[in-house]
Order: sequence, then C-alpha cells, then structure tokens
Amino acid sequence: MGFYDKHILPHLINCACGLPAMMGQRAKLIPHARGRVLELGIGTGLNLPFYDPEKVTGIFGVDPAVEMHHKARERAAASPIPVKTVALEVQEIAAETDSFDTAVTTFTLCTIPDAVAALREVRRVLKPGGELLFCEHGLAPEASVQVWQRRIQPFWKPMAGGCHLDRDIPAIIAEGGFQIVELEKCYLKGPKAMTYVYRGRAVAA
Repeated sequence: MGFYDKHILPHLINCACGLPAMMGQRAKLIPHARGRVLELGIGTGLNLPFYDPEKVTGIFGVDPAVEMHHKARERAAASPIPVKTVALEVQEIAAETDSFDTAVTTFTLCTIPDAVAALREVRRVLKPGGELLFCEHGLAPEASVQVWQRRIQPFWKPMAGGCHLDRDIPAIIAEGGFQIVELEKCYLKGPKAMTYVYRGRAVAA
C-alpha cells in the first residue's frame, strides 16, 4: 500500500462520503436497521449516528481498510450502541450462519472486488426474515451519462480506492441472492457520472 492509499485516501473518502447529500441518504436509510446489525465497509463510521438505539442491539462493522478504523472507533465511542469493528474482507465474514437481523451497505458495493460473492456471504449470515439495507451509487439510466461513467472509470478507480462508477446495483443484489422489496433512485447534487444513487431494502430470494 502506497503513501496515497494509506495516508491521503482515507481522509478524502471520509470527506466525500460525509457530504450533506450523502449524509441525507444515510439519514433516510439507517434508522430502519433493527436487532443485531452487520455493516459492510463501515469505513470511518459515518452511519453510526443514525442507528436507533431503541431498535439496534449491536453493530458488527467489517472493513479491510484498517487505516479507517481509528476514526470509526472514535465515532463508536460516542454511540449508545455496542460497536465492534473488524479488519476483514467482506467475502469472509467471521460469523455464524443466521446470526444477524440486518445487513447494511452504504457506498460500499462500488469498491468490493467481488460484490456478488460478498452479498452471498451476507445472505449466509442473515437470519431468516432479515433485511439488507442498501444505498449505493452506480450505473445511471441515461446512455449519455453511462458513456461518461465508462470513460472516466479507468482514471477514477485508482484515484478513488477501487471504486466503480458503472455497476448495476440492482443486478448485483439479485445475483447475490436477494430480492429487492423497496427501491428509490435519484441523482444527488454533483456530476451525474458520479451521483446516481440506488437506495432501498432487500430480503433473501
């Protein structure tokens, strides 16, 4: 890991993912979490203030980017909910089958090398009736925007820590073994190639 990835990128991601438009999406999604929660790509813990302590009993946050865990633990210390952060690849969640009530992924599936495999692992550890809450940016609906997403992608990916601008999020969720039961789509404020967002809920198919 180079200097940029270790020392600069975590701060850039924390700032970019903490912009008001993205925090607004978190505020709409995260309060729906309940019970024991698995958060994929907990990063610097930007979701933590939005969990409802009356509904959530604990949060298990996995993220291979250990350099982000310090900030996440700072935010966890201010939370009334017990939080544990673990430096794991999300394709290999260290948990028993049927052990979580809710899984949460926000602006994470764009970066995971094999997002389908990660979601299949999430499906394994979710209890029957458990939900996947997701908010992800991805492939825009207009062909003209898609062209720009694919033009930018070779330069964007190394600069943004492996992020993909053009992933078809609903298709990935379906291939990962889930059925979407609620979905909202919109552009956030900013360049269209980077701001088309899918937010919703899914259950095991």
